[in-house]
Amino acid sequence: MNTNKKVLALKYRPQTFKDLIGQDVVAETISNSIKAKKVPNAYLFTGIRGVGKTTIARLVARALNCLNGIESVCKESLCKNCEAISNSNHIDVLEMDAASKTGVDDVRDLIEFSRYGPTSAKYKIFIIDEVHMLSKQAFNALLKTLEEPPEYLKFVFATTEIKKIPITVVSRCQRFDLPRVKSLELFNFIKKITEKEKGKATDDALKLIVKISEGSVRDALSLLDRALISLEKDAELDLRTAQKIFGYFDKSNLIELFRFLFEGEEKKVLQIYKSIYDQGIEPKIFLNDFLEILYYFKNISSLNIDGTNFTLNDEEFNKIKEIASNIKNETLLLFWQFTIKTLEEIEIVSNQHIAMEMFLIRLIHLKGISNFSGIKLDNENMNETSINQERENNNKSKKKIDEELFDSKSKTIGQIKNIVQEKKLTEKPILKNEQYTNLQIKTFDDLINACNIYKEIKLKYELETNVNLVSFENQRIEISFNEKLDKEFIKNLSSKLYEWTKNRWIISLSKKAGKPSKKEKNIILKKEFLDNAKKSEVYQKVLKIFPDAELIDIDIIKEKNDD
Repeated sequence: MNTNKKVLALKYRPQTFKDLIGQDVVAETISNSIKAKKVPNAYLFTGIRGVGKTTIARLVARALNCLNGIESVCKESLCKNCEAISNSNHIDVLEMDAASKTGVDDVRDLIEFSRYGPTSAKYKIFIIDEVHMLSKQAFNALLKTLEEPPEYLKFVFATTEIKKIPITVVSRCQRFDLPRVKSLELFNFIKKITEKEKGKATDDALKLIVKISEGSVRDALSLLDRALISLEKDAELDLRTAQKIFGYFDKSNLIELFRFLFEGEEKKVLQIYKSIYDQGIEPKIFLNDFLEILYYFKNISSLNIDGTNFTLNDEEFNKIKEIASNIKNETLLLFWQFTIKTLEEIEIVSNQHIAMEMFLIRLIHLKGISNFSGIKLDNENMNETSINQERENNNKSKKKIDEELFDSKSKTIGQIKNIVQEKKLTEKPILKNEQYTNLQIKTFDDLINACNIYKEIKLKYELETNVNLVSFENQRIEISFNEKLDKEFIKNLSSKLYEWTKNRWIISLSKKAGKPSKKEKNIILKKEFLDNAKKSEVYQKVLKIFPDAELIDIDIIKEKNDD
């Protein structure tokens, strides 16, 4: 049992670069740069939570200001500077949380403070944690000082969101991307900590902690601290106890569920799921773990036990390998797609527990449709004709399921469809290609007529209003450049011409002055009619009777032949 006052994450925080876990390259690079006296103006550390960003920032501050020098940085008996920096109360090393001080005024105060040299240390160092939280104006105010700071001033930035930092700031820093700590290194580390704390834990329990922490040292130590505190004196932390503490269920149950799923044992599948649900496992967590195990079934042949990030122990690994040998890849891929779809649908269901049971039942039926390779046919009772008939039925059903699952146009989710929806589903779609048969387009007028036939109003408007035709022959159309033309006009026209004629047309823009558009022709023609009409004797007689009269428009009346 852990009786220390300090939490493990603080108690075992690295005191030197050698104590760092999984960040050997970063530690060596920084140490070499300090030894060579080639210290950058600013460091930028980025990575997930708990991999050592703030810790390395403090180690940099200690390495630069330690009274013993970089070659022998204090470890146990700390010098005055190192002790003050470790306790975050050194006057020349300022730690600032950008999450609480985001404004430009805070940065201006920082810049003002930087005008004065260090009082007791060699360098004045500003450590800004969560630097991505600074405002745009704050970053802009920092640029000049960041690019050309005084010799005694150094910046150290830490962030989990590197993409939120302006590129102008990133380019002024020496950037270090801290990777997740490898599972084996983290396992060995927390095993040593457990021994130092005089705690007892099995390897499987520690491996579970490593898996949950996802490469974060702080998360691993926090989980270990929680587990050791939960135990009674001299009690050992085993896998089952760890699963209860952290809310994780035994993966062997899920593997057994898969076995019965592939065998079509509906009652046993639901029985195992209910036992998992009774442990307090949320359906969403169950589905994500389901996907994870599904991934291992698909790729187990190319993985080794270390490549599973301690998700599986040796027994579980071998079980999956045995079951996977009898399953076809198409079955697993179908299961994967169906599970992803269920993850999306589960948010709109009021009773998720019932939805999970129906999900598993549907998977059993999908397994049969996907032609599971483990199915054994009784050749003695089934003749060749009946087997072929069964295969044909399975293929038809599989095709129907595939269409439902992999339809790119997602259908309305719901259990009740109204009459309109049912009508739409049952109506036979009319293929466009059935309409476009034997259409001949030899002239520009034929093209406009085709637009009338197929109700392409927008295309017709562009052709009549904004197209100045240069030439029209042999499936080639050349038109004069016009800024008023719609941007998609040529693309749309080419597409429609191909649909209507089944031939590729070449449409090009020309610098030549084309013929007036249909609209312009009508305007010119109308003007000519008006001018001629004004010269006629009828109009002159009208003016004599009505001097203020003015001819505005003319309608041409076609005479009808009376037979």
